[in-house]
Amino acid sequence: MTDSVAVSGSLRNRLMLTLIGGAAILALLVFFAVRNYAVQLAQEGQDNILAASATSMLDAATFRDGVVELDLPYSAFSMLSTAADDQVFYAIRQDGAFLSGYADLPFSESQMFQTDQVRGSDVRKISVSRTLIGANSRTEIQVVLAQTQDALSETLDRISRNAALLGIGFFALAAALSFWATAATIGQLGNLTTSVTRRGPQDLSPFAKPVPREMAPLVTSLNSLMGRLDQSLSQSEDFIAEAAHRVRTPLATVRSYAEATLQRVDKEENREAMRSMVKAIDESSRAAGQLLDHAMITFRADHLELEDIDFVDLVHDLVQRMTPIAEMKDLTLTLKGDARAPFSGDPVLVQNAVRNLIDNAMKYGPRESSIEIEVTAKDRPQVTVSDQGPGFPTDEIEILTARFQRGANATDTIGSGLGLTIARDVAAAHGGEVVLKNQTGGGACVTLSL
Repeated sequence: MTDSVAVSGSLRNRLMLTLIGGAAILALLVFFAVRNYAVQLAQEGQDNILAASATSMLDAATFRDGVVELDLPYSAFSMLSTAADDQVFYAIRQDGAFLSGYADLPFSESQMFQTDQVRGSDVRKISVSRTLIGANSRTEIQVVLAQTQDALSETLDRISRNAALLGIGFFALAAALSFWATAATIGQLGNLTTSVTRRGPQDLSPFAKPVPREMAPLVTSLNSLMGRLDQSLSQSEDFIAEAAHRVRTPLATVRSYAEATLQRVDKEENREAMRSMVKAIDESSRAAGQLLDHAMITFRADHLELEDIDFVDLVHDLVQRMTPIAEMKDLTLTLKGDARAPFSGDPVLVQNAVRNLIDNAMKYGPRESSIEIEVTAKDRPQVTVSDQGPGFPTDEIEILTARFQRGANATDTIGSGLGLTIARDVAAAHGGEVVLKNQTGGGACVTLSL
């Protein structure tokens, strides 16, 4: 069972939102920068035309014999013509006294250009003056010239639209680049994930492919973890093998002493006690052995040592080694089935599973009966072990492969409740299953498929 991983957001989304947010801010900055620069240039253009028109008016003023003569040139107004037919206002004063134009247009001393309102319209205004010197006197001519900004507003609207289109285009391009940059960056993590996923459980070698500098600490940590894990698994395997030897050997020694003592005891009550001792030792030895086998299978199931072997040869070799034990119990082991059943699997685990199935059949099969072992290679390799014993309790058949589960009819038989569990785990590690059923004529039938 895989523990669920605590997830907090998405690194891809965070990176993408950061890049797109930055692109949006830059797009706004581009829009305002372009628009403001265009406004400045357009305003300077209008101001230059206003200044040239006002200067041409001053140039037309002459001062003779104490009298100012002013003949406004046509060009002073023609240069102010626009496509929007902007209105033009002007006022001419001599020493502050109104001479011509619009009397309500005031002269400003504070600045040359300013934005103002004239008769309800926004205007751009310029105030200029010039001192005229005659033979015996001097006078100051003041010119105020103003123009509405309808044409300028239309121009600025077009510039704003173009600037907005430029900003949107820039944003779209930046967003596309953000998607690409995010995919390229996160893709490196995806490649690492794929590399880890594709590895077999037994592959704990370090990663050797080059990775970006930012991922180097992660890969280094993974390599260090796999190195420690490989060492820990090796130590666990050595411990299981050593524990199996240290547990089984003393029990076998004690059993031999108990059997020898049994032969020398005369009293029946003492002999019965010794028989109980031998039985207890057998139960302990079997339980310890199967517990260690189960631990070994649990360890190896996550990193199978696969080999291409023949299932028939493996079962045949196992049957030959178990035949003397079966003969001591007056049982016959019969092997039949296909001539060959090639498969790729862990021979140690598969042999352990089949041995437990045959051993179970030998425990529950009555004396002078036959145990049939059939190996076939139909859709997938499988072995079926059938005995002539009491069979499985019908109401418990679904739970008998669980650990330490024994049928209600097995109370008088030595066992630990792990034999079928071992077979089930081995089958599951090889993508197969174990199926229990009772034969029509009586007896149990167990099929292990790979």
